[in-house]
Parts: sequence; structure tokens; C-alpha cells
Amino acid sequence: MPPVTLDEAARQAGEAAGWVEQNWATWVSTGLRIVLILAIAVTLRFLIRRALTKLIDRMNRSAQSVQGTALGGLLVNAERRRQRSEAIGSVLRSVASFLIMGTAALMILGAFQINLAPLLASAGVAGVAIGFGARNLVTDFLSGVFMILEDQYGVGDSIDAGVASGEVIEVGLRVTKLRGADGEIWYVRNGEIKRIGNLSQGWATAGVDVTVRPTEDLDALRKLIEGVAEELAAEEPWNERLWGPVEVLGLTEVMIDSMTLRVSAKTMPGKALGVEREIRWRIKRAFDAAGIRIVGGVPAASDTPSPADPTAAMAAPSAFASPTTPQSLATTPIPQPSTGPNLAKH
Repeated sequence: MPPVTLDEAARQAGEAAGWVEQNWATWVSTGLRIVLILAIAVTLRFLIRRALTKLIDRMNRSAQSVQGTALGGLLVNAERRRQRSEAIGSVLRSVASFLIMGTAALMILGAFQINLAPLLASAGVAGVAIGFGARNLVTDFLSGVFMILEDQYGVGDSIDAGVASGEVIEVGLRVTKLRGADGEIWYVRNGEIKRIGNLSQGWATAGVDVTVRPTEDLDALRKLIEGVAEELAAEEPWNERLWGPVEVLGLTEVMIDSMTLRVSAKTMPGKALGVEREIRWRIKRAFDAAGIRIVGGVPAASDTPSPADPTAAMAAPSAFASPTTPQSLATTPIPQPSTGPNLAKH
């Protein structure tokens, strides 16, 4: 390789300096644009996440402010509100970060004069493939998001999810945890839940059927049950669990040996069974004190002795009583044939 002369080196240095001088403005402009994009993206992401965090903290403080009060005990479950707000905040922060940083990355690639059309097309194809492959995961996630946003249920609620039922102990974006009646824990995917029956929202109904003898005085029964209801509504903790008066709805069934009265009351969600047991207890005690018998299951025994059966001392009819029956004819002696006068032998 021939040695480079001084003139050749000076020419190459001049060309390099000219190329740098020609493109330095573009480089500075691109660098400043990238720095500006990153600064705006980071600042916007920080502000949005901070605003969401403050919103979630405010929601938690509003739930804690009424916790321990009568209103808080009836309407607010602090743990449920906290988990719901944290889940919503996590989803919103993740979505905001993805949108902001993803847009910033595409803008930076555009600043480098990179053609984004093939990249976007490839990303779309990959997204479709991943969506088909992980459709169950996507379904569970989207179902969990809408369940949380719509507040279909929360921690502490008793629900019937179709595939399982029990008390909700944790609500996630993909899986809901339920504790069954026997203490077992069910892990239910949110995408598998087609219907939800929430037993802890609004109010519940306590219904009691009282079966007595049909000879009882209905007006006296009504007054007795209303007196029991007034005593129940005036005592702790039943005065908080009852959201309406205990009512005697009337007769639901009238039979030959019994009749059934229906007693009903609106209660706090999830407290209907306890109220029903207490109503039965008090009604049974009041009926015993008033001498009223509660019947059911088997027919009630009558207090008056039943009259004697006049045919009990009579013998059963016999087939031999009539001489024309086949049995009588069969036992009749056979008559002997007549032999005529005796003939002496000579």
C-alpha cells in the first residue's frame, strides 16, 4: 500500500470536516428532538401516575373515614374498597405508561428516519398471533377489568358464580378467590364466570313459615307475632340487622289438619339466616307460653278421644253361615241310598 501523502491526508480531512459540517445541524436537531420527546414522555408519565395515586389514596381515605361508624358498617367495606381502588389504579397506571412510552418510542424511531410501516405491520401480525394463542388469558383479564370497574362484587361479598359459590376473599384481574361453605378455597378464572348472583348487595329477605292447627284464632296469632316482632326490633343487634318491620303476610297453605302463616322481613345483606333463626326461636317461645301448638310433618294428634268402633266386637262374617255357599255344600253329609225290603234267603 503506497504511503499517504500530506496532500492526500489534508484532502481526506477536509472532506470529513465538510461532511461533519454539512450534517452536524441534522444531528443536533435529531438529538434535541429525541431529548425533548423523552423529557415530555417521562414528565407526562410521572404526572399521570402521581394523579392516579392521589386519586386512589383519596378513595381509600374516604372509605377509612366512615369505617367503624354505623354507616360504614352498613354500606362500606374498607378492604373491598381498598382492593378495588388499588386494582383500578394499577390497571390505569399500566395503561397510561404503555401508551405514553409506546408513543414516545415510535416518535424516536421516526426521528431517526426509520420507516415504521413494516414495523407496525409486523407488530400487528404478532399481536394477532399472540391474541389467538393467549385468548383465554386476554378474556380473563378483560373480564376482571370490567368486573372491577362495574363493582359487580368485592371482598367480603357472598356470591354465586355458577361454577362455584362462597365468600369473596380476593379479587384479581385474572382470578377470583372464593371461600366455600366448608372452608375450601375456589380459584375461579374471571373468563369462566358467565353469571354472578351477589347475595351481599342491597337487602336480603328473611322468611319464616309457621304451621299451626286450623282451629287457632288467626287474629290472636297475628297479634302474638306482631308483639314478638316489636320486641325483636327494639333489641340489639337485631334493630340494626332489620331494615324493615316484621310482617305477617298471611296464609300460604290451608290443609285439613294444619295451616301455614308466612312471616317476612327485610334485613341487612348476608344476615337473613340469623334473623330467621331468631324469629323462629321467639315465635316458638311465645306460642308455648300462649298454649299454641306448632304442627307440621305428621298429622297432629287430636286432644279429644276418638269414639269406639261399634263393629270392633263383631265377629267376621263366615262362609259357613249360609247353607247355599260352596263351603257349606261341601261340608253337608252325603245321603245314603235306599236298599228296599230285606229278602230272606231260603
